[in-house]
Amino acid sequence: MWIAQAALYGVLKGGRDVMKKLALKKSSIIEVLFFYTLLSLVLLLPDTKEAIGIFNGSGIYLPFIFIKSAIIYIAWTCSFKAIEKLPIGFYGLMDMSRVVITSLLSIILFGEAITLGKAIGMILVIDGLVMLNVSKNSFGGENVKLRYIILTLASCFANSCSEIFDKWFMRPETGITPAQLQFWYMLFLTVLYLLHIIIKRIKIDWRMIYKNYWLILLAVMFVIGDRALFNANRVGDVIPLTLLKQGAVIITILGGKFVFKEKNTVFKLLCAVVVICGIVVGIT
Repeated sequence: MWIAQAALYGVLKGGRDVMKKLALKKSSIIEVLFFYTLLSLVLLLPDTKEAIGIFNGSGIYLPFIFIKSAIIYIAWTCSFKAIEKLPIGFYGLMDMSRVVITSLLSIILFGEAITLGKAIGMILVIDGLVMLNVSKNSFGGENVKLRYIILTLASCFANSCSEIFDKWFMRPETGITPAQLQFWYMLFLTVLYLLHIIIKRIKIDWRMIYKNYWLILLAVMFVIGDRALFNANRVGDVIPLTLLKQGAVIITILGGKFVFKEKNTVFKLLCAVVVICGIVVGIT
């Protein structure tokens, strides 16, 4: 069951990455980030009663959930800046760097066993990423600048730290439910982006909350995907989970081809196939 939930998250993540770029064509980065999180929080309001139940024994973890939210605040800020400027297919492949980072963190922090299959899987993932970056054909005249690659990698590192937190929170001994984690971290994240807007005195167009319909779709897909991911974290190990989630790359590459008319799709798919092979080997 957890494999299906992690795979569902991957499919929805790929779709969200494509929709993020579409949303950014209608709204500014901060508008998308704030309304995206706000709408997600609204969708989670039915879980308010359960969320408040965290004070019945698991309230000690709230400061750590806030830390996770702050990490996601940084990760999303970096990734949205990269998504706005990079070809989405290229971004999707670069985003898979988190496989290596998360796997290393899980081995160091959780003592997760590194089997031969997982090792081969990670090597194949790295090979796919190296193929993408060493071949000039993968760029094909597309707008790929070093600063946006660095932003993507910074986002990958921050997201990897967040994924480690997710696994830690979802241990049975914490007593935290997926609904509680999702509600509180979205509440904290919404507040962080609101403070960003207030402190920097950024003017936003509140009409975008209903005019930019991609925001609504993003919020729905995010809430469904994250709930599935948190449920999967209660059972699956970090490395297989991380590998499974990277199926999102197929969606982003195809989205880049058919939605944004990006080039060199065949080469990107070849890189993705190498990575997907690594995923299959890593979870079997």
